[in-house]
Amino acid sequence: MPDSPTVGRRERKKAATRQAIADAALELFLEHGFEGVSVRDVAERADVSTTTLFAHFSSKEALVFDREEEVEEALTAAVRERPKGQSVIEALRAHALESWVRIWSDPRLREFHALVDRTPALREYAERMWMRHAAALGAVIAGELGREVDDLACSALARFVLEIPTLAQGRRDPRAAVETVFDLLVHGWRSQCDSEPAH
Repeated sequence: MPDSPTVGRRERKKAATRQAIADAALELFLEHGFEGVSVRDVAERADVSTTTLFAHFSSKEALVFDREEEVEEALTAAVRERPKGQSVIEALRAHALESWVRIWSDPRLREFHALVDRTPALREYAERMWMRHAAALGAVIAGELGREVDDLACSALARFVLEIPTLAQGRRDPRAAVETVFDLLVHGWRSQCDSEPAH
């Protein structure tokens, strides 16, 4: 049986190296543009070999989305590990308010989104990543509700939830925006009809 302190140190070192690579990549991409930076440039800035870099990241695009697996794991865990008696949608609301709203306060986020928006390769990667997250979340929701893995309602809910960051980003009050969208998901558009003008 391996010595746990040694394993712990190894994992911390691995995580620190991965973070150093991701930080170096983002700095360089923001300074010179995604296309203007090579993988070798990132490796040199992070003081690692390109072999080490690719041991942590599968592609140049993945360097930008270094939290991809962590984000998906947190989303699915929010559903699987929700408190007894809490509904799936309220578990996702709590996760969004606790995790996403805090991230949006990071001043670097605007620069990050600008980088992605102006880089076709990153936009395409982000779209594929979004679809993977939606599929994973939809499958977990379906499993928790005892439905087929491709249940349409569960898939739709997953996609709607994953649109919330885009909808709330840049709003004066992101927390209120999250609450508004989740209220719509919980109660449906019909509850909004009272405020619609009559024709």
